[in-house]
Order: sequence, then structure tokens, then C-alpha cells
Amino acid sequence: MENNLSDDLKHFIDTVEWTWAKTYADTWPHHYIVKERVDEELFLKFVLHIREYGKWELFYNTPLKYFKQDENVYWTMVPKENDSKWYPPEEEDIINCCSANDTYATRLHNGTLPENT
Repeated sequence: MENNLSDDLKHFIDTVEWTWAKTYADTWPHHYIVKERVDEELFLKFVLHIREYGKWELFYNTPLKYFKQDENVYWTMVPKENDSKWYPPEEEDIINCCSANDTYATRLHNGTLPENT
């Protein structure tokens, strides 16, 4: 799932201000960025990178494309292209990030899924 990023994307990921998703702090801890608050050109470049190099995995019953870099995993909420809710990369407005230890697949494997979700 891991693929080398260009230097500009590495710098973008490392320096952009990620927002803590406090609503999900107790169940699905993660951070996110919103397109209109960051460099939109680099945002789109990262969305395209996730879509090209990410791997389809389930979040419960929903397939999402996840891209792992170092110890973090990045994803958007776009479904597979044949899904009626699919949308083009230019319409993406949020990129999420969590520790590789906090992904659904890892937590399912470890038996640490949150209760009542």
C-alpha cells in the first residue's frame, strides 16, 4: 500500500495544518484537511495520488481507497467509480488521515473496534 511521494507532496503532508476530528475522537481518531483551507493545487495532486496508488479496503461494508505513507494512512470518501455516488477528483474537498494502527482493518484484526458504531 505504500508508495513514494514526490518531495512537494511530502512537504505538503508534513507542513499542512491537519484538523483533529473531535467528533470521532472516541471512536475513529483521525485528522483531516479541507481543500479551501490549503494549497488547492497540492490538495488535488494528493487526491490524485491517493486514487492512483491507494488500495481498496473496507470500512465496515464501505470500500474506500487508502494510501499508506510511513505510519499514517490517508483517504477520501469517494466510492468506487461504478457507484452512483462516485465523483471526480476535482470535486473532492476533504482528505482524512489516521495512524496505521487506527484503521478499520487493523482494529478489526486486533479486536479493538469501537462499540455501538
